[in-house]
Amino acid sequence: MDEIQGRRTPYDRMAEQSILGAMLVDPACVGDVVAHVKTAEFYIDANRDIFETIFSMFSRGMHIDPVTVLDQMKVRQVWKESSPRYLLELMDVLPTAVNVLDYCDIVRDKALLRELGASGAEITERAYQEGSRAGEVLELAERQIYALRKESTTGGLKPMTEVLQDVMGHISQAAQGGSALPGISTGLADIDECLQGLGEGDFVLIASRPGMGKTSIALNMAVNAAKTSGKTVAIFSLEMSRQQLAMRMLSGESHIDNYQLNQGRLSSDEWGRLAEAAGALSQADIRIDDNPSMTVAEMAAECRRLDNLGLVVVDYLQLMQSAGSGHSWANESRTQAVSDISRMMKVTAKELGVPIVCMSQLSRANEARQNKRPMLSDLRESGAIEQDADAVIGLYREGYYNKECEDPNSAEAIILKNRHGRVGTVYLRWLPEYTSYVNDERRRDEDGY
Repeated sequence: MDEIQGRRTPYDRMAEQSILGAMLVDPACVGDVVAHVKTAEFYIDANRDIFETIFSMFSRGMHIDPVTVLDQMKVRQVWKESSPRYLLELMDVLPTAVNVLDYCDIVRDKALLRELGASGAEITERAYQEGSRAGEVLELAERQIYALRKESTTGGLKPMTEVLQDVMGHISQAAQGGSALPGISTGLADIDECLQGLGEGDFVLIASRPGMGKTSIALNMAVNAAKTSGKTVAIFSLEMSRQQLAMRMLSGESHIDNYQLNQGRLSSDEWGRLAEAAGALSQADIRIDDNPSMTVAEMAAECRRLDNLGLVVVDYLQLMQSAGSGHSWANESRTQAVSDISRMMKVTAKELGVPIVCMSQLSRANEARQNKRPMLSDLRESGAIEQDADAVIGLYREGYYNKECEDPNSAEAIILKNRHGRVGTVYLRWLPEYTSYVNDERRRDEDGY
């Protein structure tokens, strides 16, 4: 078809050959090359086979030269009678290996053009299919383009050598950073210790009865993440307005009573603290969407447009419309709808490569128990929520049920599920006047933290 229409598939034979020639002439550059270009980005089959052979040898610490490469090509069964002559030709093509990374950029650019063409063809085909819906095709188009922008794919088998290269690079980067926390900090030390921070692609659920403070703890995490990571934090609030959320964040940041803040009854000192808090929050890149009829597809589309996204917060799961379709609760069972949303949340977190922290309501089941601490089975319309979530945190305050208790502001964040570490109880303090949660330093000292 391309030949008939006078179009030529994008690729650069000379750039591909120059990369391979550089790797053969100067094996010291192989490490830089494999970090910049992938096997699949080579268009010519012979070049792809040679690159994959050298990549495999590099991964195993083998000596690389024309003789050893030819030998390994035989082992990998990609050797041909023309292979020795072709390797000599590759070495003659390259005058110097100095510009090899420039050649890598050319090969990557051509590969991206090919992928864009393939994605465009798929999108066009779907658009003209009988019964296609515009919203579904638009979601496909955005997902495809986002995957290309992120230099990733939405699926496919990947060789273990490439996977290990990614993992080793992550470990090396963490070691150089000198931080023991691989994920984004929540600002609550004991929760960080349990979860190892909020990890890339994690779907974290914070569950409680209404009024327990799940929105407050999520906002604490959002503000801390934005201030410490330097990344964008996206908040999708289906229950509260932007202004209400901003008021809560200002109260927590300035340590000014939320009621006083709403009334505007502030002393000169409090006005100063308010201005300082507003300045600090303005420096943090926090985006808020308060659309009450948000769908997962719409949320994902907005997030894909953010270049430096670090964290997504959703308040809360049961208010979101079902994944992708926008159907109302009346058109489907609540349990099935919430299960669909939960699954799509996890898929979206993995696709975006950022943690999604989502609030969830608990059912009334715990109200009938003597011990009212939350359990996984209390998740409202639980369905697949428990299965999809990487971590589930249940909030509990004795003071919520018994105002006359000894310490009504003592709180527990109960780690009910944790794919990355231990489960158990983390002790916090609830500051109702600031609608915030903080570390319970007294309990930490008593427990020997």
